[in-house]
Amino acid sequence: MAASSRAQVLRLYRALLRESQRFGGYNYRMYAIRRIRDAFRENKNIKDSEKIEELVNKAKANLEVIHRQDHRLWLFSPRWACTLLNYF
Repeated sequence: MAASSRAQVLRLYRALLRESQRFGGYNYRMYAIRRIRDAFRENKNIKDSEKIEELVNKAKANLEVIHRQDHRLWLFSPRWACTLLNYF
């Protein structure tokens, strides 16, 4: 794996962990963190560049899902709903 690929994978790993820390529920947060760590540990010895690229793309898609889910949970939280009701 080239140094740029390694740096890219490490940035992606940190971004996934950082986004999962935003989950409000303890169980969701810990499950996401555990799955991320397990997946990266499981695939750390892969040398095939095509497979690495495939896994990086899959991780990027998962990062987008986590990001969307976090925003969805924030948007529909009871606090936000109460604030919206005050305007109507």
